[in-house]
Amino acid sequence: MTVLKPFTRGTRLHDVFAQLPQQYNPLIDYHEALLRGDSPLTVAERELIAAFVSGLNACAYCHGVHSRTAEAFGLSANLLAALSKNIDAAPVDPRLKPILHYVAKLTRTPSRMTSADAETVFAAGWNDRALHDAIAVCALFNLMNRLVEGLGIEGDEHYARSAGQRLKREGYLGLKT
Repeated sequence: MTVLKPFTRGTRLHDVFAQLPQQYNPLIDYHEALLRGDSPLTVAERELIAAFVSGLNACAYCHGVHSRTAEAFGLSANLLAALSKNIDAAPVDPRLKPILHYVAKLTRTPSRMTSADAETVFAAGWNDRALHDAIAVCALFNLMNRLVEGLGIEGDEHYARSAGQRLKREGYLGLKT
């Protein structure tokens, strides 16, 4: 089996997954469990975290797809633009702001995380599981952003919209071969 070369024009992430199912099917299962399974965070909130982290990493592909997925689950299209400018001024549930600050710091300066960062999340009324799930989504998308950027995978607005609708309808298991 030949694996697509990095930066092959028109390569989609699904193409890579299809060529290496033994390697990527467990990753797709993890996406499904983390982003669609039980959690104190809604599916829309987890997709928002995925899009937000991807935006911080300037991963246009993941940011686009997961922004559109969050929108498909009912979040405002303007929310991510507002979050990228100022979390505190963004029109998002105030309880979610400490989580977004947490994942922003974890993405930008992971070695500087402290228990005080977690305490702000708990003070907003979230439990250990919510923080765990936010951390796991953040970590997953830091990995995915590097995979996508390293392989040179690109998408456009049309692709992001159709992928967002597909992820809402089918979840992540539809990416398996």
